[in-house]
Amino acid sequence: MLHLGVNIDHVTTLRQARYRTMLDSPNAEPSVLQAALESEAAGAQSITVHLRADRRHIQDADVYLLRKSIATKLNLEMGNTPEILAIALDVKPDFVCMVPESREEVTTEGGLDVRAHFAALKPTVAALEANGTRVSMFIDPDLDQVRASHEVGASMIELHTGTFANHFGAEREAEVARLKAAAELGHSLGLQINAGHGLTTKNLPDLRAVPHLHELNIGHHIVSRAVFIGLRAAVAEMLDMMKTYPAA
Repeated sequence: MLHLGVNIDHVTTLRQARYRTMLDSPNAEPSVLQAALESEAAGAQSITVHLRADRRHIQDADVYLLRKSIATKLNLEMGNTPEILAIALDVKPDFVCMVPESREEVTTEGGLDVRAHFAALKPTVAALEANGTRVSMFIDPDLDQVRASHEVGASMIELHTGTFANHFGAEREAEVARLKAAAELGHSLGLQINAGHGLTTKNLPDLRAVPHLHELNIGHHIVSRAVFIGLRAAVAEMLDMMKTYPAA
């Protein structure tokens, strides 16, 4: 069964448009916790948040609140900085996904270069795994990055599907081939294979050709659909589409 992790960052993007943190005012809304609970009620298997160094959406208090309140798994996306690592070690999320991060980007753009940052990532991965948190590397579907993720000690990889989502026709077919090769190699190395970025109910059928997928992390599309049909319905809609994914 293909699992769904719902990324609720953009719920707090809306909140941050008026309130700096959820503690600024009793009127601060929308509630990140309510978003998580609605996603859980619809059947999501995990909740994903990205605690960025610039705190542009998710705040520290949000992470602590979710950790003590949700019934499903907590997946924390993070850059490799001492400050965020200290929080992750304290919060003890079920999963951490290491991502590249820069202040100039609108959202995460492209995968992490694990090979280039191997020496810095290895102690971080070791500390998190020893603390009971399984670690994933958010990578482009590049075979050397898959190998580097295995060598650095990660339990999982999350394949970046942004290029897949933004291309069509022959270009999308070529990206599907890259995703397939990366998934097959990762699976052979004993890694759990996840995927995410830019996935929608419209492009999800083309992802069916990629084997061994365990979990999809989807945020922007689900929150966008929620504007019109509600969050619980948007999560349920995505889960219904995911039922067609071939059993492993």
